[in-house]
Amino acid sequence: MRVAIFDFDGTLYPHETYKLMMNFLKNHPIHSSKYKPFYRTLLKPYIAYKMKMYPENKMKAKSMQLYWDALKSLPHREIELYFEDMSKDMRNELNISVVDRLNKHLRNGDHVLLVSGAFTPMLNEVTSELSIHEIIGTEIPMSNGIVDTDTDIYHIQGVRKNEMIEKALLGLDIDWDNSSAYGDSISDLTVLELVGNPVAVRPESRLKAIAEERKWEIIW
Repeated sequence: MRVAIFDFDGTLYPHETYKLMMNFLKNHPIHSSKYKPFYRTLLKPYIAYKMKMYPENKMKAKSMQLYWDALKSLPHREIELYFEDMSKDMRNELNISVVDRLNKHLRNGDHVLLVSGAFTPMLNEVTSELSIHEIIGTEIPMSNGIVDTDTDIYHIQGVRKNEMIEKALLGLDIDWDNSSAYGDSISDLTVLELVGNPVAVRPESRLKAIAEERKWEIIW
């Protein structure tokens, strides 16, 4: 069985979802009051990251955790509605070239996975009209039907993507040499190296250099 693995931020979706999430919270008609406390807690690790005192992967995980903490005590249905509202316009902004490639893999009978650090409810909403076989994202901790901010989120990035892919495909006979993967960032490298057909999508400079050196396909 061949697989086709797609990243989300910067790949299937051409923008960074965290900025969108921040703006959505800031302008939300009900939850906007949560923005300033959230932003204040974000500043310290962000400044440390910019001063190269805080690793990028830890900064991303911390940012996701702080955003989630801002939504504490919301019931499950309200969280669903929150992400439904956030995702409405995102469906119209997907990278058409990558969507076309995804649909081609589906027509060819490939097993398509979307693997991203974005929150799973967002991924489910944005891609609801695509026939993706499996979506792997950052799950939302819930307890007794409300947001559980006492439990740390498990942010899916870097080698964690590989771990989740391995878990999802456990027991299946995968033709890795004829499989494909799509990503835009150096953090996607370990996933791209899994397959025989890695594709860099509008790659940032570090991944671009590697893709050109190894003669990988690049989609601009």
